[in-house]
Amino acid sequence: MIFIDQIPALHRSVFETISKAATAINQPVYVVGGYVRDFYLNRLTQTKPDLDFVTLGSGILLAEQVHKALEGSHLSVFKQFGTALVKTNELELEFVGARKESYRKNSRKPIVEDGTLEDDQLRRDLTINAISWSLNQDDFGTLIDPFGGIQDLKNKIIRTPINPKQTFDDDPLRMLRAVRFATQLGFDIDEKTYSAICEMAQRLEIISKERIISELNKIVLADTPSAGFSHLFHTGLLKQFFPQMHNLQGVKEVNDQTHKDNFWHTLQVLDNVAEYGGNLWLRWAAILHDIAKPPTQRFDENTGWTFHGHDALGAKWTKGIFRQLGLPLDERMRYVRKLVRLHLRPIALVSEEVSDSAIRRLIFEAGDDIDDLMTLCRADITSKNEHKVERFQENFNKVEIKIREVEKKDRIRNWKNPVSGEEIMKALNIGPGKTVGDIKDAIKEAILNGDISNDHNAAFKFMIENKGRFLK
Repeated sequence: MIFIDQIPALHRSVFETISKAATAINQPVYVVGGYVRDFYLNRLTQTKPDLDFVTLGSGILLAEQVHKALEGSHLSVFKQFGTALVKTNELELEFVGARKESYRKNSRKPIVEDGTLEDDQLRRDLTINAISWSLNQDDFGTLIDPFGGIQDLKNKIIRTPINPKQTFDDDPLRMLRAVRFATQLGFDIDEKTYSAICEMAQRLEIISKERIISELNKIVLADTPSAGFSHLFHTGLLKQFFPQMHNLQGVKEVNDQTHKDNFWHTLQVLDNVAEYGGNLWLRWAAILHDIAKPPTQRFDENTGWTFHGHDALGAKWTKGIFRQLGLPLDERMRYVRKLVRLHLRPIALVSEEVSDSAIRRLIFEAGDDIDDLMTLCRADITSKNEHKVERFQENFNKVEIKIREVEKKDRIRNWKNPVSGEEIMKALNIGPGKTVGDIKDAIKEAILNGDISNDHNAAFKFMIENKGRFLK
């Protein structure tokens, strides 16, 4: 099967260069994996090309030859892995020698030996990733598909090249990769492969959290992330590394009263955020917004099921969950924690009588994240009753209008006290200490309550008029 006339001219030129370099050192070479798969899925224009090359011989030696042939390219060699990377302005080309791998039971680090192309394809995780093209001059462009990967692409099936139990036993991360590709591509997982994942989910315990979160974040960023989380839940994988989310599932009943299943609700919220185009961290806020509902669940004879304080407890849990999963403990974590803590606040602002003060306080606490918070709150409206959803959405439209009006008038977003600590000490002839902080807090409260306007003159006047109270 000849493909060369159908790929971008830049890629064709690079393939021809690699072919000549391989011929010069008498090393057969093949382009494998993601690029070939995405070509048949018509996804080459949608993603940055994933260009991996397998050679029968030294991947480093071939990369050095290609580097010499591609003017202006940069070469990185990783001797311990037997791989090399050639970078141009547009492309990254990774080279490795064909390998044969064997594994020990309690480690995913393989014993690696030189191998044939067949050996290399046998160690691939999925049939759709074991497809390759020859770049050799005698059969340039020929498809090599020993496991029926092209047919699996047509049938939209995720399947392992060999017995799935062996594939997953060798490297348990492949179970997550199977779920990830099924989610990203909208494919089904082959029944035998799915059963093996269910049976072997516990093997994931030998995989590092860094590698797990790399796959999980790709699921989170998929167009319909709920599909991936559903697989993770039903196979038992989710429970292995994220038990808090697994524990959201379930519905209790008292006096014929039930509540919505918080796990499936969370997935619907996540899909809603994805539909709104939410970034990775807004999607994580969706995942965690109700994470603390199980321990806060109570039944009240008058009001039914309640989850009082789940927002505050969820915010408290956020840092620990980020650490547990290997997510960053920086401003991204703090952003998610803030949205989890505030996600119920806008719901209280849907009435006609809501005060400007309440709006100002929400803007003050949310800062530049107010728009993302409102997106999360909109996504959190889930009901089978379309009229109820429509009514809530209309209410949130009113809240957003009020937020814009108050923000334009009072400029509270990312608010800074109009009177500095140094100015307070100088005007009142006092030294640094608790009193300065108390005065700044009083000015802030007066502005948020609407007692004074948000400007220096009003704040300074308020301080002077109340100095007797402050300096008792």
